[in-house]
Amino acid sequence: MGNPRASLLMVGAMAGFAIEDAIIKHLSAAMPVGQIVVVIGLGGGAVFCALAWARGITILTAQALRGAVLLRNLAEMASAALVVLAIALVPLAVVTAILQAMPLVVTLAAALFLREPVGWRRWSAILVGFAGVLMILRPGSAGFDPAALLALGAVLTLTVRDLATRRVPAGVHSLQVTAWGFLMVVPAGFILLLLVFEAPVAPTPGEWGWLVAAIAAGILGYAALVGATRMGDIAVTTPFRYSRLVFAMAIGFAVFGERPDAMTLAGSALVVGAGLYTLWREMRLRPALAGAAG
Repeated sequence: MGNPRASLLMVGAMAGFAIEDAIIKHLSAAMPVGQIVVVIGLGGGAVFCALAWARGITILTAQALRGAVLLRNLAEMASAALVVLAIALVPLAVVTAILQAMPLVVTLAAALFLREPVGWRRWSAILVGFAGVLMILRPGSAGFDPAALLALGAVLTLTVRDLATRRVPAGVHSLQVTAWGFLMVVPAGFILLLLVFEAPVAPTPGEWGWLVAAIAAGILGYAALVGATRMGDIAVTTPFRYSRLVFAMAIGFAVFGERPDAMTLAGSALVVGAGLYTLWREMRLRPALAGAAG
């Protein structure tokens, strides 16, 4: 497999997502976050609906409102609202660091709800990762920012999304799933507009340019992510997902003047280290489990 190229694609995907996050944070100072979410959802949804239409794939089907697909779509809607609110209110590096705990929560949820085997080593890694999240959040201290809990809520809803994705019927095309995911972002944006009592504003030409750039960064990031997943070994490419935190910290420092303190950096290191160890253990155990199943 083309692991070097796949690894570069994964890094490129994470750079695209980090740039999209930074543009959202920049725009949130000039327009309601709900409006940003609606525009990005419509833009991304239109692109993937067009791709599906070109391949003769139907988007408006009853499958979008059934079982695991419906659960995934609802989780996508909640995740979009929580992530964008967190990006608007909390330093970019802090939000991204907390989101890196998602693989650990997915492992935990898979063990609790899907009865997937998890040994004591991975349980220990999960606890270490959660300790890292607590170091970033610092509840009860003077440095605690309640808005950071939005990112933690996003971790939970994103976990539901990923677990539901595993139960999506095989006959559902990936373009359908992606288009539904983007389109579900639209009602999330309208809900945010209602909750915060903000009226939409008319974007300036420059702001329209930033919105288009955010949509493009997100779509290109998604395309690079799919390419990396198909082209390379999971064990090789997945660790490069954590490069998103590096990009977020660099952008936060250079663009928004963010200066993560030592506790945030140490907590981030624990989260990333625990995630990498969990991945390594899963890759080691997978051949043994496959052999036992055979």
